[in-house]
Amino acid sequence: MAEHIIELQNVTKYYDDNLVIDNVSFYVNKGEFITFLGPSGCGKTTTLRMIAGFDLPSSGKILLNGQDISLLPPNRRPVNTVFQRYALFPHLNVFENIAFGLKCKKISNTYENEKGERYTKKERLSKKEISEKVKKALEIVDLEGFEKRSISTLSGGQQQRVAIARAIVNEPEILLLDEPLGALDLKMRKEMQIELKEMHRRLGITFIYVTHDQEEALTMSDTIIVMADGVVQQIGTPTKIYNEPANTFVADFIGESNIFSGTVVGDKKVKFCGKTFDCLDEFEKGEPADVVVRPEDILMTSPDRGTLVGEVISVVFKGIHYEITAQVGKYELVINSTESRRLGETIGMNISPDGIHLMKPKYTTNIFDGVITKRNTVRFADGEFECDVTQLYPGSHLDEEEYLITAAGEKIDLTDTEVKVEVGLHDISISDDAEAGGTTGRIISIIYKGDHYRLIVRTEGEDNEDFVFATDDLWNENDLVSVIIPKEKIKLTLKHTEEKKR
Repeated sequence: MAEHIIELQNVTKYYDDNLVIDNVSFYVNKGEFITFLGPSGCGKTTTLRMIAGFDLPSSGKILLNGQDISLLPPNRRPVNTVFQRYALFPHLNVFENIAFGLKCKKISNTYENEKGERYTKKERLSKKEISEKVKKALEIVDLEGFEKRSISTLSGGQQQRVAIARAIVNEPEILLLDEPLGALDLKMRKEMQIELKEMHRRLGITFIYVTHDQEEALTMSDTIIVMADGVVQQIGTPTKIYNEPANTFVADFIGESNIFSGTVVGDKKVKFCGKTFDCLDEFEKGEPADVVVRPEDILMTSPDRGTLVGEVISVVFKGIHYEITAQVGKYELVINSTESRRLGETIGMNISPDGIHLMKPKYTTNIFDGVITKRNTVRFADGEFECDVTQLYPGSHLDEEEYLITAAGEKIDLTDTEVKVEVGLHDISISDDAEAGGTTGRIISIIYKGDHYRLIVRTEGEDNEDFVFATDDLWNENDLVSVIIPKEKIKLTLKHTEEKKR
């Protein structure tokens, strides 16, 4: 059984009132190359900094070899960090940069006196010991003979190697790498990916790596932890993450994907794009499913032999394959193939069962806690919307003074009544006119689902609520928009006493 060197247990981190890491738990095996992968602002660097000790968790525990180190300062943790900005000393040469930490380090040496009694003494390393350790580190990063070189004469890739050598010369149990290849050009980055993986193999220590680059994570990692919004979305091997994404975010973020809304119509049978396909995932009949098909898993054939038939609307040469987009009715499918096709050509397409992956939809409706105002509108999600309050009491109506009259003739003032608000995914629209809707927010996610875009808009007030909805219009992430919901599309129900207690 693998030994857990690091474990996070229900770790949460706030900066002021902003939630950055939300109840994260995972473990890292000794000697593993594990990568935190996600977009900017997802919390991956904050997680790394908490493992390093530069930040402390607001709640939860961080264990090192089973011991709680949550409050331990960085200098007492057996870890070293390599940053994107290498933080090398420009006035010191390569040798002096790598040796800097060793010169400050004290180790415990055991001696025996004339009486045969053993005692321990903390001493600095000798010049010979430092020189040997620096030489060994330079060999590992392939910079032998660079000891006297000035930092300013080195390329970006060489500076990055010096930063790694400075970290590993201290023989840490864990090496933390925060986007260390981000400043390199594409060719150098790809070379360093291979070299880092080889260093990991030779050193045998635990590597914890942070990146937003999907290809980098897939190339180098034993295990990938995909993060978004401070939450772990999926943990798995690169193959598992790519072939069996846990949700639409992972499917969209890791590589290229065709994502569709589908319905399970039988035993291992799913319908999407208007056709029924065999699949390998077992879902209940009638269950909705998000369907993921990788572009390389769509096989082109003649129109008479294809389950799907469509027209080629785009062909782009990508170097090792062609990216072909086909229009199938209202749906668009992206295909990666070594074969090209002509624009306007009609093609058939087939997908084998192992090329279809089903996921339970994360979003099926929008549900909020709301309060009825004195104007018989409903306040929720940092805004206020017109609504039909009579749905709260069947057979009721509003009198001339806007009081609700029940079917039994009882007069009710609904002001401050707590309600549950439900809005469907197809019942929301947005506008760039801030005054057009009941609340405003920024677009934080856009995923194309074959015939529509699924957007998430997050409000910027105290509640920070998310609206999830479908639209045919393409917007840009981070656009500030107002949220429009027709009065008749807002479903209200009274919050029961039990719900209030919870």
